[in-house]
Amino acid sequence: MQEEKLNFHIDNLYEIILKLKTKQDCKSLFEDLCTYKEVEQMALRAYAAKLFMQGRTYHEIIEETKLSSATISRVSRAVSHGSGGYKKFMGG
Repeated sequence: MQEEKLNFHIDNLYEIILKLKTKQDCKSLFEDLCTYKEVEQMALRAYAAKLFMQGRTYHEIIEETKLSSATISRVSRAVSHGSGGYKKFMGG
């Protein structure tokens, strides 16, 4: 797919997410949009970010979440140098 078209669809997805009003709305959309494993992985990444913001170490987070070191590294970079979404929406 052309990048321009793909970006249009990504923006559309963001607009859909902005329409969510309740936790049940979110649950319904994500159950339809993602596999259980995808939702589980996103939840664990968010939890790992929270642990980083609490000062926990890589080793502690890997032990707690069972995420790969590559995923933990990506989360760490996003917490430290990302767009600020984790800190803004998770109180870091």
